[in-house]
Amino acid sequence: MKSERILHATLLLSIGVFCLALYSSLHENIVNAGDSAPDFSITTDTGKTVTKSDFGGKLLLLNFWATWCPPCIEEIPGLNDMAQALGPKGLVILGVSVDKDADIYKKFLQRNPLLYPTARDPEQKINLRYGTIQYPESYLIDRNGKVIEKYISSQPWNSPQMMQHIQSLL
Repeated sequence: MKSERILHATLLLSIGVFCLALYSSLHENIVNAGDSAPDFSITTDTGKTVTKSDFGGKLLLLNFWATWCPPCIEEIPGLNDMAQALGPKGLVILGVSVDKDADIYKKFLQRNPLLYPTARDPEQKINLRYGTIQYPESYLIDRNGKVIEKYISSQPWNSPQMMQHIQSLL
């Protein structure tokens, strides 16, 4: 009887600690507009290591995506159009894929060329620093490292309104 109470109390305590740890880890890491963008370092598919500070002086659109995510794939043509139109004016788009399988990722990129740098983060270190757990999710980061806007879900990147809006921030 006493051992059952101890077991029950231990179980409840363990569940409480787990819930608190889960809440704290998710609650602390959510990045929104107005926040400083967390720093990161990642190696792109071309072998270049980039960090948040590498984009100083430019507007950065950080896009978290995956090959298995239909809305992510849906927005790639718009991101390609935006990269072509606004890249020369100072916009940098960086795609960070959370794909675990390197072969599937590479085959996808061969069939669907991206006109902006992309990298694979299979351990999901960067997206978790931003609090991103659903895809696609994008962050528009200004020259000073502040998040200007956060976009949840697929966006019409190549719509005239979006193009004009992003261009006004350059």
